Amino acid sequence: MALEPCTKSPTATLPAATATAELPVLRERGQREVFCGLTGIVWLHRKMQDAFFLVVGSRTCAHLVQSAAGVMIFAEPRFGTAILGERDLAGLADANEELERVVEELLVRRPDISTLFLVGSCPSEVIKLDLAKAAEKLNHRHFPKTRVLNYSGSGIETTFTQGEDTCLASMVPVLPEKPPETGETAELLIVGSLADVVEDQFTRLFNKMGIGPVAFFPPRRAANLPRVGKGTKLLVAQPFLSETVRLLMRRGAELLPSPYPFGIEGTTAWLRTAAEAWEIDDAQFEAAIAPSVTRAKLGLDRYRALLSGRKAFLFPDSQLEIPLARFLSRECGMELIEVGTPYIDRKLMDAEIALLPEGTSLSEGQDVEKQLDRCREARPDITVCGLGLANPLEAEGLSTKWSIELVFSPLHGYDQAGDLAELFVRSSERRRRLSV
Repeated sequence: MALEPCTKSPTATLPAATATAELPVLRERGQREVFCGLTGIVWLHRKMQDAFFLVVGSRTCAHLVQSAAGVMIFAEPRFGTAILGERDLAGLADANEELERVVEELLVRRPDISTLFLVGSCPSEVIKLDLAKAAEKLNHRHFPKTRVLNYSGSGIETTFTQGEDTCLASMVPVLPEKPPETGETAELLIVGSLADVVEDQFTRLFNKMGIGPVAFFPPRRAANLPRVGKGTKLLVAQPFLSETVRLLMRRGAELLPSPYPFGIEGTTAWLRTAAEAWEIDDAQFEAAIAPSVTRAKLGLDRYRALLSGRKAFLFPDSQLEIPLARFLSRECGMELIEVGTPYIDRKLMDAEIALLPEGTSLSEGQDVEKQLDRCREARPDITVCGLGLANPLEAEGLSTKWSIELVFSPLHGYDQAGDLAELFVRSSERRRRLSV
């Protein structure tokens, strides 16, 4: 086993819903087109700036993460790969001893690491390498200077955004308890990785409304873990955090069900959910969000006319499909041909499903050949899909938008509403300009 560092461094009230959470769902089970959960490292390592993600996997794993994060060529990465060689895979070497040696080498080289994640992969899981036990042993040796945790980023039976879910879930057991003297005093915890600029925007809005204290999970520094317990209210920013949310609720936190903060309506509904929990009056709420809503409307108006009346087809890939479909339909005037999503967690999705237009074709899971046939027959103007399907569909004359780009980009909140719409306009404009 050898450590291979990355060579590339890597307002108004929401209108009444026209549908209900009882919208029929087509459940498909067949061949799937999925991306690997290791990809979550690309945005997680940007977010937690004192953490390091050590993938225990093959050279293919290393190449995947390096390629996904290849835009960061001038930054020192906070991730690397402990390469499982032929001797490790064949059981001729003690993989645990090799891993301990690699970790020691890494921590000597990078003494600034406060939290080290051992990230499992398909190869490490196939050879039954017990990373949980390895992390426990290494944590005992290096804590408190460096905390060692582990989670699975394997692409087996998962979708790629679940990498963040399993990472955050691994952190929940070590979150500090709320002090007894605080009792059940309300504290707001925003769950899900957000770009720093978006986090700052939301913080200013919460401060204007008088909501607080507010913490974010994951934090910008992994060493600054938010406390959780009775009185903690969860406002979820990413729709793919099922396991994390359930673990936080077991610690005594209360979930505030809400649509997600994509677009003007979604962001207003998301913020209003917190405002109602804190009993903020309508006048104070409207005054706090009014300047942001005005800017957002100006940004969104530029693109609405270009999207209105066009047809969209969303393949299951990132778990963002349902909130994005709601945004495209309600705020951009697009017609939804089909909204596919890898799985539906009713606890986290009912508020969004209720806002989809009546009669929306909603599918859970995937039988990729059948779904491709439906897409080809519908000939949508924009197809949201994974990288594996984008190029073939483009070759067939369909405009596509990569799901992974929508996860990598800062698109939450008012100030990003126009940027979100522009990403879909860009796909159509690119094809128009290339047409002869």
